[in-house]
Amino acid sequence: MECRAGCGACCIAPSISSPLPGMPQGKAAGEVCVNLDPQSYRCRIWHAPNYPEVCRRFRAAEETCGGSRGEALQLLDLLEQETRADTVSD
Repeated sequence: MECRAGCGACCIAPSISSPLPGMPQGKAAGEVCVNLDPQSYRCRIWHAPNYPEVCRRFRAAEETCGGSRGEALQLLDLLEQETRADTVSD
């Protein structure tokens, strides 16, 4: 699956604990990454040398991106909630 033009859900929904360019403390779930262009919803540093490894590893897939931007935001938010450290059970 290719990334959906105008989506940017992966740059908004998940938390990222590692440093990002312009966000040395990472970002909270639901917080818009500073590298996301607000007009195109595309990453400004995609393919740049400083593009974060955590972002490189993410791959668009039906189970995380669904059929629309709204569905992607919902699916990634649900995944974020299910994998938060304070909600993971032993």
